[in-house]
Amino acid sequence: MLETVVFYVFAAILLLAALRVITARNPVHAALYLVLAFFTAAGIWLLLRAEFLAITLVLVYVGAVMVLFLFVVMMLDINLERLREGFWKNLPLAVVVGGVMAFEMVAVLAQRYFGAATRTRVMPADYSNTKELGRVLYTQYVYAFEIAAVILLVAIIAAIALTLRRRKDSKAQDPARQVATRRADSVRIVSMPSEKDG
Repeated sequence: MLETVVFYVFAAILLLAALRVITARNPVHAALYLVLAFFTAAGIWLLLRAEFLAITLVLVYVGAVMVLFLFVVMMLDINLERLREGFWKNLPLAVVVGGVMAFEMVAVLAQRYFGAATRTRVMPADYSNTKELGRVLYTQYVYAFEIAAVILLVAIIAAIALTLRRRKDSKAQDPARQVATRRADSVRIVSMPSEKDG
């Protein structure tokens, strides 16, 4: 009973945070609401005994991606008025996408509660969902995993290639020339006659 109450409380917080992500006027506030949504989703995954996914969500998304989002949002000079101009223009597409997502969630829940009765699988005491996830990922879905890794690698290389531009006014030191210097090229000893007091 307590687990059900906690689940519904977390679900309500998650829905509220997700709604504030898309309705907040300040991009920094929207990013912070997204952090709250990620934390709440991690809590729900903990309730569902998916500890590995919950920890991964917190470490990867909250710890890395959201920090990057916050830095980018705070460092860029974002014109909020121009962002609000396209809201009503993109609203029909957003409603369609949101409706499809809501239909998918309702279909999954309806199949679970009103569909055919499914037998619950009893797990042994030493069962680890992290070990099971790794076994399935690296056996049954190994090709999809490798293809995703190659696609990410190509995306990283393409992003670096697109943003790497040589500037004419940039100055840099050449380490090879610094190492190849000789004393005769740097220091010149000049012989001068000594002065005599008159």
